[in-house]
Amino acid sequence: MSGDDEINIRPGRIRSKQPVRGRSFIARVLTATQKASGLHRAGARGMGLRGFGRGRAASLGALRGLASSSRGAVVKARVVKHGPKAAPLAAHLSYLRRDGVSRDGAPGKMFDASADAADGRGFAKRCQGDRHHFRFIVSPDDAAELSDLRAFTRDLMGDMARDLGTRIDWVAIDHWNTQYPHIHVLVRGRAEDGGDLVISRDYISRGLRARAAKLVTLELGPRSEQEIHLSLERQVDADRWTPLDQALAREAARNDGAIDLRPVGDKLGDFERTMLVGRARKLERLGLVAPRRSALGNG
Repeated sequence: MSGDDEINIRPGRIRSKQPVRGRSFIARVLTATQKASGLHRAGARGMGLRGFGRGRAASLGALRGLASSSRGAVVKARVVKHGPKAAPLAAHLSYLRRDGVSRDGAPGKMFDASADAADGRGFAKRCQGDRHHFRFIVSPDDAAELSDLRAFTRDLMGDMARDLGTRIDWVAIDHWNTQYPHIHVLVRGRAEDGGDLVISRDYISRGLRARAAKLVTLELGPRSEQEIHLSLERQVDADRWTPLDQALAREAARNDGAIDLRPVGDKLGDFERTMLVGRARKLERLGLVAPRRSALGNG
Protein backbone atom coordinates (compact mmCIF):
# COMPACT_ATOMS: atom_id res chain seq x y z
CA MET A 1 0.00 0.00 0.00
CA SER A 2 1.54 3.31 -1.05
CA GLY A 3 1.78 6.45 1.05
CA ASP A 4 -0.87 8.09 -1.13
CA ASP A 5 -3.61 5.63 -0.23
CA GLU A 6 -6.22 6.84 2.21
CA ILE A 7 -8.91 4.45 3.36
CA ASN A 8 -12.13 5.99 4.65
CA ILE A 9 -14.30 3.50 6.45
CA ARG A 10 -18.04 3.97 6.62
CA PRO A 11 -21.13 1.80 6.42
CA GLY A 12 -22.56 2.16 2.94
CA ARG A 13 -25.49 0.85 0.99
CA ILE A 14 -25.50 -2.79 0.10
CA ARG A 15 -24.59 -2.95 -3.57
CA SER A 16 -25.95 -6.37 -4.24
CA LYS A 17 -29.67 -6.38 -5.04
CA GLN A 18 -29.96 -10.12 -4.68
CA PRO A 19 -32.45 -11.27 -2.05
CA VAL A 20 -31.05 -12.65 1.16
CA ARG A 21 -32.58 -14.96 3.69
CA GLY A 22 -32.87 -13.55 7.18
CA ARG A 23 -30.21 -11.10 8.23
CA SER A 24 -27.22 -11.14 5.92
CA PHE A 25 -23.62 -11.02 7.06
CA ILE A 26 -23.53 -7.42 5.86
CA ALA A 27 -26.50 -6.47 8.02
CA ARG A 28 -24.91 -8.14 11.01
CA VAL A 29 -21.64 -6.26 10.49
CA LEU A 30 -23.50 -2.96 10.23
CA THR A 31 -25.33 -3.65 13.49
CA ALA A 32 -22.18 -4.84 15.23
CA THR A 33 -20.28 -1.77 14.01
CA GLN A 34 -22.77 0.55 15.65
CA LYS A 35 -22.81 -1.46 18.87
CA ALA A 36 -19.00 -1.73 19.06
CA SER A 37 -18.57 2.01 18.56
CA GLY A 38 -21.20 2.84 21.17
CA LEU A 39 -22.89 5.30 18.83
CA HIS A 40 -26.45 6.54 19.19
CA ARG A 41 -28.59 6.98 16.12
CA ALA A 42 -27.29 10.44 15.34
CA GLY A 43 -23.71 9.18 15.59
CA ALA A 44 -24.45 6.28 13.28
CA ARG A 45 -25.85 8.65 10.68
CA GLY A 46 -22.75 10.79 11.03
CA MET A 47 -20.52 7.87 10.11
CA GLY A 48 -22.12 7.82 6.69
CA LEU A 49 -22.27 11.56 6.07
CA ARG A 50 -19.27 13.26 7.61
CA GLY A 51 -15.54 12.95 8.04
CA PHE A 52 -14.32 12.92 4.43
CA GLY A 53 -11.64 15.29 3.15
CA ARG A 54 -10.67 16.29 6.66
CA GLY A 55 -7.08 15.12 6.36
CA ARG A 56 -5.23 12.44 8.30
CA ALA A 57 -6.98 10.94 11.29
CA ALA A 58 -5.74 12.37 14.56
CA SER A 59 -4.55 9.03 15.92
CA LEU A 60 -4.56 5.30 15.37
CA GLY A 61 -4.91 4.43 19.03
CA ALA A 62 -7.94 2.20 18.49
CA LEU A 63 -6.04 0.18 15.88
CA ARG A 64 -3.06 -0.66 18.06
CA GLY A 65 -3.02 -3.76 20.22
CA LEU A 66 -4.17 -6.15 17.52
CA ALA A 67 -0.89 -8.02 17.94
CA SER A 68 -1.27 -8.35 21.71
CA SER A 69 0.02 -11.60 23.14
CA SER A 70 -3.03 -11.89 25.42
CA ARG A 71 -5.70 -14.35 24.37
CA GLY A 72 -9.27 -13.22 23.99
CA ALA A 73 -12.86 -14.33 24.14
CA VAL A 74 -16.13 -13.46 22.46
CA VAL A 75 -19.08 -12.84 24.78
CA LYS A 76 -22.64 -12.35 23.57
CA ALA A 77 -25.43 -11.51 25.97
CA ARG A 78 -29.19 -11.13 25.99
CA VAL A 79 -31.64 -10.11 28.70
CA VAL A 80 -34.90 -12.04 28.35
CA LYS A 81 -37.92 -10.51 30.08
CA HIS A 82 -40.60 -12.83 31.39
CA GLY A 83 -44.24 -12.37 30.62
CA PRO A 84 -47.38 -14.00 29.25
CA LYS A 85 -46.10 -13.84 25.67
CA ALA A 86 -42.56 -14.99 26.42
CA ALA A 87 -41.47 -18.42 25.21
CA PRO A 88 -41.09 -20.92 28.06
CA LEU A 89 -37.55 -21.12 29.42
CA ALA A 90 -37.85 -24.91 29.61
CA ALA A 91 -38.26 -25.03 25.81
CA HIS A 92 -35.01 -23.09 25.35
CA LEU A 93 -33.20 -25.43 27.73
CA SER A 94 -34.46 -28.42 25.76
CA TYR A 95 -33.18 -26.84 22.56
CA LEU A 96 -29.74 -26.35 24.08
CA ARG A 97 -29.65 -30.02 25.08
CA ARG A 98 -30.44 -31.23 21.55
CA ASP A 99 -28.56 -34.03 19.82
CA GLY A 100 -25.11 -33.58 18.35
CA VAL A 101 -23.80 -30.68 20.40
CA SER A 102 -21.42 -32.44 22.80
CA ARG A 103 -17.78 -33.18 22.00
CA ASP A 104 -18.60 -36.78 21.09
CA GLY A 105 -21.74 -35.89 19.13
CA ALA A 106 -24.15 -36.90 21.88
CA PRO A 107 -26.94 -34.73 23.30
CA GLY A 108 -25.73 -31.88 25.47
CA LYS A 109 -25.79 -32.01 29.27
CA MET A 110 -26.45 -29.09 31.58
CA PHE A 111 -24.00 -28.35 34.39
CA ASP A 112 -23.79 -25.76 37.15
CA ALA A 113 -21.41 -24.56 39.85
CA SER A 114 -21.33 -27.85 41.73
CA ALA A 115 -22.34 -30.69 39.39
CA ASP A 116 -21.91 -31.95 35.84
CA ALA A 117 -25.55 -33.04 35.75
CA ALA A 118 -27.61 -29.95 36.55
CA ASP A 119 -31.40 -29.94 36.83
CA GLY A 120 -32.51 -27.71 33.97
CA ARG A 121 -36.19 -28.08 34.82
CA GLY A 122 -35.49 -27.06 38.40
CA PHE A 123 -33.66 -23.97 37.20
CA ALA A 124 -36.57 -23.05 34.90
CA LYS A 125 -38.99 -23.48 37.80
CA ARG A 126 -36.91 -21.21 40.05
CA CYS A 127 -36.98 -18.54 37.35
CA GLN A 128 -40.77 -18.51 37.00
CA GLY A 129 -41.38 -15.64 39.39
CA ASP A 130 -38.43 -13.56 38.21
CA ARG A 131 -38.74 -10.47 36.06
CA HIS A 132 -36.04 -11.65 33.64
CA HIS A 133 -33.07 -13.93 33.11
CA PHE A 134 -29.76 -13.54 31.26
CA ARG A 135 -28.42 -15.62 28.38
CA PHE A 136 -24.71 -15.56 27.65
CA ILE A 137 -22.68 -17.23 24.92
CA VAL A 138 -18.97 -17.38 25.74
CA SER A 139 -16.47 -18.45 23.09
CA PRO A 140 -12.88 -18.41 24.41
CA ASP A 141 -9.95 -18.25 22.02
CA ASP A 142 -8.48 -21.73 21.49
CA ALA A 143 -11.32 -23.27 23.51
CA ALA A 144 -10.51 -26.76 22.25
CA GLU A 145 -7.08 -26.50 23.89
CA LEU A 146 -8.47 -25.76 27.36
CA SER A 147 -8.17 -28.73 29.69
CA ASP A 148 -11.77 -28.45 30.94
CA LEU A 149 -14.31 -26.07 29.43
CA ARG A 150 -16.69 -26.65 32.35
CA ALA A 151 -14.02 -25.77 34.92
CA PHE A 152 -13.30 -22.64 32.89
CA THR A 153 -17.00 -21.73 33.03
CA ARG A 154 -17.16 -22.24 36.80
CA ASP A 155 -14.12 -20.01 37.29
CA LEU A 156 -15.67 -17.36 35.04
CA MET A 157 -19.02 -17.41 36.84
CA GLY A 158 -17.19 -17.26 40.18
CA ASP A 159 -15.45 -14.11 38.96
CA MET A 160 -18.81 -12.68 37.89
CA ALA A 161 -20.35 -13.35 41.31
CA ARG A 162 -17.46 -11.58 43.04
CA ASP A 163 -17.62 -8.66 40.63
CA LEU A 164 -21.38 -8.26 41.16
CA GLY A 165 -21.15 -8.78 44.90
CA THR A 166 -23.86 -11.43 45.04
CA ARG A 167 -24.32 -15.16 44.73
CA ILE A 168 -25.76 -16.04 41.32
CA ASP A 169 -27.90 -18.96 40.23
CA TRP A 170 -26.85 -20.33 36.83
CA VAL A 171 -26.77 -23.36 34.57
CA ALA A 172 -24.68 -23.89 31.45
CA ILE A 173 -23.99 -26.25 28.57
CA ASP A 174 -20.92 -26.55 26.36
CA HIS A 175 -21.43 -26.89 22.61
CA TRP A 176 -18.90 -28.46 20.25
CA ASN A 177 -21.01 -28.55 17.08
CA THR A 178 -19.33 -25.55 15.42
CA GLN A 179 -15.79 -24.60 14.43
CA TYR A 180 -15.51 -22.64 17.69
CA PRO A 181 -16.46 -24.51 20.88
CA HIS A 182 -18.53 -22.29 23.14
CA ILE A 183 -20.63 -22.24 26.29
CA HIS A 184 -24.26 -21.20 26.73
CA VAL A 185 -24.81 -19.82 30.24
CA LEU A 186 -28.21 -18.93 31.69
CA VAL A 187 -28.25 -16.73 34.78
CA ARG A 188 -31.29 -16.22 36.95
CA GLY A 189 -32.43 -12.60 37.21
CA ARG A 190 -32.61 -12.71 41.00
CA ALA A 191 -29.86 -11.52 43.34
CA GLU A 192 -28.91 -13.11 46.66
CA ASP A 193 -30.96 -10.52 48.61
CA GLY A 194 -34.13 -11.36 46.68
CA GLY A 195 -34.07 -8.27 44.49
CA ASP A 196 -33.76 -8.15 40.72
CA LEU A 197 -30.26 -8.92 39.48
CA VAL A 198 -29.03 -5.97 37.42
CA ILE A 199 -25.85 -6.23 35.33
CA SER A 200 -24.51 -3.09 33.69
CA ARG A 201 -24.02 -2.97 29.95
CA ASP A 202 -20.38 -2.04 30.43
CA TYR A 203 -19.74 -5.16 32.49
CA ILE A 204 -21.52 -7.36 29.96
CA SER A 205 -19.66 -5.87 26.98
CA ARG A 206 -16.22 -5.40 28.57
CA GLY A 207 -15.84 -6.72 32.09
CA LEU A 208 -16.98 -10.28 31.53
CA ARG A 209 -15.03 -10.55 28.29
CA ALA A 210 -11.88 -9.33 30.04
CA ARG A 211 -12.38 -11.92 32.79
CA ALA A 212 -12.77 -14.70 30.22
CA ALA A 213 -9.70 -13.54 28.28
CA LYS A 214 -7.61 -13.48 31.46
CA LEU A 215 -8.61 -17.02 32.38
CA VAL A 216 -7.69 -18.33 28.91
CA THR A 217 -4.34 -16.54 28.96
CA LEU A 218 -3.55 -17.85 32.44
CA GLU A 219 -4.12 -21.46 31.36
CA LEU A 220 -2.67 -21.48 27.84
CA GLY A 221 -0.08 -18.75 28.25
CA PRO A 222 0.50 -15.74 25.98
CA ARG A 223 0.12 -16.18 22.23
CA SER A 224 3.31 -16.66 20.23
CA GLU A 225 4.11 -14.34 17.34
CA GLN A 226 3.18 -17.10 14.91
CA GLU A 227 -0.20 -17.60 16.61
CA ILE A 228 -0.87 -13.85 16.47
CA HIS A 229 -0.09 -13.70 12.74
CA LEU A 230 -2.20 -16.76 11.92
CA SER A 231 -5.13 -15.36 13.90
CA LEU A 232 -5.04 -12.02 12.08
CA GLU A 233 -4.65 -13.69 8.69
CA ARG A 234 -7.76 -15.80 9.31
CA GLN A 235 -9.75 -12.69 10.19
CA VAL A 236 -9.07 -10.90 6.89
CA ASP A 237 -11.56 -12.95 4.84
CA ALA A 238 -13.75 -14.26 7.65
CA ASP A 239 -17.52 -14.04 7.16
CA ARG A 240 -18.09 -13.01 10.75
CA TRP A 241 -17.53 -10.08 13.08
CA THR A 242 -13.81 -10.00 13.94
CA PRO A 243 -11.37 -8.06 16.14
CA LEU A 244 -10.18 -6.36 12.95
CA ASP A 245 -13.73 -5.07 12.44
CA GLN A 246 -13.87 -3.93 16.06
CA ALA A 247 -10.65 -1.97 15.63
CA LEU A 248 -11.87 -0.33 12.41
CA ALA A 249 -15.25 0.52 13.97
CA ARG A 250 -13.66 2.10 17.05
CA GLU A 251 -11.31 4.20 14.95
CA ALA A 252 -14.16 5.26 12.65
CA ALA A 253 -16.16 6.36 15.69
CA ARG A 254 -13.22 8.46 16.91
CA ASN A 255 -12.78 10.22 13.57
CA ASP A 256 -16.27 10.84 12.16
CA GLY A 257 -16.25 7.72 10.02
CA ALA A 258 -12.81 8.16 8.39
CA ILE A 259 -9.74 5.98 8.84
CA ASP A 260 -6.34 6.77 7.35
CA LEU A 261 -4.12 3.69 7.16
CA ARG A 262 -1.12 5.35 5.54
CA PRO A 263 2.21 4.67 7.29
CA VAL A 264 2.86 8.29 8.27
CA GLY A 265 4.43 8.95 11.65
CA ASP A 266 2.64 6.34 13.77
CA LYS A 267 3.72 3.15 15.48
CA LEU A 268 1.22 0.76 13.97
CA GLY A 269 3.14 -2.34 12.87
CA ASP A 270 3.48 -3.13 9.17
CA PHE A 271 1.87 -6.55 9.59
CA GLU A 272 -1.09 -5.15 11.52
CA ARG A 273 -1.55 -2.44 8.90
CA THR A 274 -1.48 -5.00 6.10
CA MET A 275 -4.16 -7.06 7.83
CA LEU A 276 -6.35 -3.99 8.41
CA VAL A 277 -6.06 -2.94 4.77
CA GLY A 278 -6.88 -6.49 3.69
CA ARG A 279 -9.96 -6.50 5.90
CA ALA A 280 -10.98 -3.09 4.55
CA ARG A 281 -10.77 -4.51 1.01
CA LYS A 282 -12.98 -7.43 2.07
CA LEU A 283 -15.56 -5.03 3.51
CA GLU A 284 -15.32 -2.92 0.36
CA ARG A 285 -16.27 -5.94 -1.74
CA LEU A 286 -19.30 -6.37 0.52
CA GLY A 287 -20.29 -2.75 -0.03
CA LEU A 288 -19.61 -1.75 3.58
CA VAL A 289 -16.72 0.69 3.12
CA ALA A 290 -15.82 3.35 0.59
CA PRO A 291 -12.14 3.75 -0.45
CA ARG A 292 -10.85 7.19 -1.28
CA ARG A 293 -7.66 8.20 -3.05
CA SER A 294 -6.08 11.49 -2.05
CA ALA A 295 -3.30 13.31 -3.76
CA LEU A 296 0.07 13.41 -2.01
CA GLY A 297 0.19 16.38 0.31
CA ASN A 298 -3.58 16.67 0.71
CA GLY A 299 -3.82 14.03 3.48
